[in-house]
Amino acid sequence: MNMIYLDNAATSFPKPRCVYEAVDRCICNYCGNPGRGSHPMALAAADKIYECREKLANYFHAASAEQIVFTLNATYALNWMIKGLLRPGDHVLISDMEHNAVWRPIERLARDGRISYDVFPTMVGEEDARLARNPTRICARIAARLKPQTRAVICSHQSNICSAHLPLSEIGAFCHRHHLLFLVDASQSAGHLPIDMQAMHIDGLCAPGHKGMYGIQGCGFAVLGERIVPDTLIEGGSGYASLDAAMPDLLPERGEAGTLPTPAIAGLCAGVSYLNRTDLTDVAAHERMLFRRLNERLQSLPNYHVYLPEHEGSTLMFHRDGIAADKIGQYLAHRGICVRTGYHCAALGHKTLRTPDGGGVRVSFGLFNRPRDVDVLYGALRDMEREMK
Repeated sequence: MNMIYLDNAATSFPKPRCVYEAVDRCICNYCGNPGRGSHPMALAAADKIYECREKLANYFHAASAEQIVFTLNATYALNWMIKGLLRPGDHVLISDMEHNAVWRPIERLARDGRISYDVFPTMVGEEDARLARNPTRICARIAARLKPQTRAVICSHQSNICSAHLPLSEIGAFCHRHHLLFLVDASQSAGHLPIDMQAMHIDGLCAPGHKGMYGIQGCGFAVLGERIVPDTLIEGGSGYASLDAAMPDLLPERGEAGTLPTPAIAGLCAGVSYLNRTDLTDVAAHERMLFRRLNERLQSLPNYHVYLPEHEGSTLMFHRDGIAADKIGQYLAHRGICVRTGYHCAALGHKTLRTPDGGGVRVSFGLFNRPRDVDVLYGALRDMEREMK
C-alpha cells in the first residue's frame, strides 16, 4: 500500500534528498562536539553550525549570525523567549489562534502571579472574510486591550489548524510605534511565507527546523532582534568561559547550554539551501492549488464543513457531522493516508473556530504533495460514506 502523507504541519515528509545526504555526511564524517575541542572533527562541526547560522540570518534578514540561537524545538525556543524576557508585573497580549506552545507558558506565568495577559481577537472566525483580512481592524483590537504595563505582543504568523495568517508587517509597525516587544511563532509559516525580521519589526522569532524548513527533528531555533537578550532557561556547558559560574552574556552561547544537535543542524542547513533555490511564490501557489482542489471535492460530500475556506494555503481542517474526527483519522490511516485529528495542541484556535467535541480533521500540504494525493483522500472519504449506508 502506498502511503499518502498529508500531515506536514506536524513534520514535513519527505525531505529533499540533499537533507538526508547532509545528515549522513555529518554523522559519518565530522560529527564531533562543536565548541568542545580543537581537533578537526569538533572544528568541522562548529563550522557547519556557523554556516547554518549565517544562512538562517540571511533567510530571515536578521542583523547577524550571532542572533541565531539553536534549541531543541520551537516550543523550547518560545518558552526561552517568553520566560526569559517577561518581568514581574508585565502585561502581554496574545492572539486567539495561538498554539499551546505560546498559551501554556503564558498561562503558567499568569497562574504564578508573575504576569497578566489578554487575548485579542484575530477575526479569522468572522463570517465576513473581508474583515478577517483587515490589518487595520486587527491592530485596533490590539490597541483596545493595551494597558500601561503592556510589554509585549505575541502571535503566530500562521495558524496550525487553518491557513489564516496574521499581518506581521502591520502588527510589527504598531508594536514599534508603541514601544512593545513583538514576538512571533513562525512554526507554520517559516518556509511557506516570506519573513523579514527588520522590515516587520520583529524582536524575536521562533521556528522548528523539521517543518517548512525541511530539516529533521531534533532542532529548532530562535532569531533575536538586536534589542533583546533573554535570560537563561537552563544553564550548563557552553564551550566558552568555562571558569565563570554564570552563563556567558554574549549570544548565541547564552542560550545554548549543552551539546548542540549537529546532525539536525546540518540537515537544516541543507534545507535552507534548498529553500533558497525555491521560489516561495511558487510554493504558496502549489499549496493553494491543493487546498482549492480538496475544498471543492469536500463541498460535494453531504454534511462536511471546511473551516475558513476563504483562507487558502498549506492547511485545511474539516469535520463531518455525526462522525468523530478521530474515527475519520483511523479510517484514513487504514487506507494509508496520514492526517491529524483532534485539537492539534491549539485550544485557543479551536475555541475561536468553534469546532465540535473531538476537534477536526487536519490536512496539511507540503511541497512534495501532488493533486493525486488529494484525489486519493477524497476517494477514501467517499468510500467511507458508502460503507456507512
